[in-house]
Amino acid sequence: MKFMKLGTRPDTFYTEQATRTLISDIPSDLAVQVNDITYLLHKLQSSLLPKCGLLQRLCSDSSSDSEGVSLELHDIPGGEDAFELCAKYCYGISINISAFNFVPTFCAAKFLQMSDSVDKGNLVGKLESFFDSCILEGWKDSIVTLLATSKLPEWAENLGVVRKCIDSIIEKVLTPPPQVRWSFTYTRPGYAKKQHHSVPKDWWTEDVSDLDIDLFRCIIMALRATYLLLPQLIGEALHVYACRWLPGIMKPKTSSSSASQTEESKAKNKKILETIVTMIPADKGSVSVGFLLRLLQISSYFGVSHVTKTELIRRASLQFDEATVGDLACSASSIELVLAVLESYLKLWKRMSPNASADNSHFLRSIRSVGKLIDSYLQVVARDDNLPVSKFVALAEALPDIARLHHDDLYQAINIYLKEHAELSKADKKRLCRILDCEKLSAEARAHAVKNELLPLRTVVQLLYFEQEKKSSPNHHHHHDLHTNNNHAATSSYSTSSATYNKVLKSTHEVSGSEAKHRPRSSNNIVLESNKDRLALEFERKMNVRGGDQVEEVGSDMGITGGCRLGLDPGKMKIMRRARSDSDYGHKKGR
Repeated sequence: MKFMKLGTRPDTFYTEQATRTLISDIPSDLAVQVNDITYLLHKLQSSLLPKCGLLQRLCSDSSSDSEGVSLELHDIPGGEDAFELCAKYCYGISINISAFNFVPTFCAAKFLQMSDSVDKGNLVGKLESFFDSCILEGWKDSIVTLLATSKLPEWAENLGVVRKCIDSIIEKVLTPPPQVRWSFTYTRPGYAKKQHHSVPKDWWTEDVSDLDIDLFRCIIMALRATYLLLPQLIGEALHVYACRWLPGIMKPKTSSSSASQTEESKAKNKKILETIVTMIPADKGSVSVGFLLRLLQISSYFGVSHVTKTELIRRASLQFDEATVGDLACSASSIELVLAVLESYLKLWKRMSPNASADNSHFLRSIRSVGKLIDSYLQVVARDDNLPVSKFVALAEALPDIARLHHDDLYQAINIYLKEHAELSKADKKRLCRILDCEKLSAEARAHAVKNELLPLRTVVQLLYFEQEKKSSPNHHHHHDLHTNNNHAATSSYSTSSATYNKVLKSTHEVSGSEAKHRPRSSNNIVLESNKDRLALEFERKMNVRGGDQVEEVGSDMGITGGCRLGLDPGKMKIMRRARSDSDYGHKKGR
């Protein structure tokens, strides 16, 4: 960075308590108090009065008859530091002016009226020349100077410093990357290791992120108004700024870290977040869905307005099919936000998908991607001890049937939830498993489910029934892998399911030797009888493990669940109990 050196004399100011005094044989005849510091100076020995129009007027207006004059300059911009630099310049003491101290020095010189009209070659003229020829020509000099204006916003704005710095920065941002010759900050992973690399398109984003939110907004809105930058570059600048200033944007925040923040810092972060949202370009994809979801997550901690949160939900829903599980906040407290984004996405999807012209494949892929995302997300949040069944079920049921090609991922999420919530009541288990469609489970998933000790007994019965019905179907030998290949979802009406179930129970119950010898053996009967012992043994194992009270549960609560409609009356329950007894008896007799 460039600097300007003025004066040649050594610094002879010294401090004594709250007084700054210049070493001199001549006694002081001018006392200037700036805030808590008193400067003992000289009216005649230096060029202080000849160079400062304000001090000339104040001294001439002084009613004191004594040789000494006392003045108070508490309202000087830049305070005592800026005043001392101006005083040293008048004494010819060496000072250095750079982008770091230009703004307060320039404002103080203007305040003291150190212009060329008072004294030729005065400080204001030299500062203006340095500003135009050095600071505005440099990239980081312009950034640092603009950053310094935040301490004196009104003075800097009125003197044109803010506007000139912004114009200089915008001009350099719009410079084609191959023509960038100045140094800049760029700390992206792996960039420093590249050899002979070209200037990246977003080279300017990190330096601009040093500005406060109001100045940053001025830069971004001015750049957007030119229509010369891609929306993705604007979005990248917003992302870099959010990562720079918003705590929790890179990793999920905890309630304790949020509570440790002061009200002032929360208010500041709220303003930053709300301002960033207003600057996001309308173009889809200008920012990633992961960035939008992280902003939505931390918005709750900072108490942003309802308008801001609604806009984030809307923007995230537009790109929800691009999200990954890592983009979602995996905690019980965030599931409501995920549900809100999902509902907004579904409204948009339902509104657009019927209007598709010739090919609906895009909309189908989109809804299937979201279905896969939600089920994978449920597998993660299922491990949270604080996640109630109601929230789990609400999110799982929010998806339409078309969103799930199969229910294997949903079954895995349910299984994880049952493992992590061992004290779950029977009613909650039934409610949880009611969302599972056994017809959409693969053969591997069904095989695992029928042996799963965590599932309610009625869910296992439904799975066994569906398996038996599927194998007893005349088309089984031709279409036994129809479901696993995801080409067709098998459906059956209530009457057909009930009739088939009666066959299953009858084949399981009729194990008498004489009846078996004289009964006609059709192909269907052979299939049913070959599976009756397996079905009965599965029932027996479940009943032995869980006790007879759960057998009553099957009869009393069996209803419409996941597409398998079973109507069990008390008579059928007796048949199930007798089937268990016959199976047990046959098993012992065989031994």
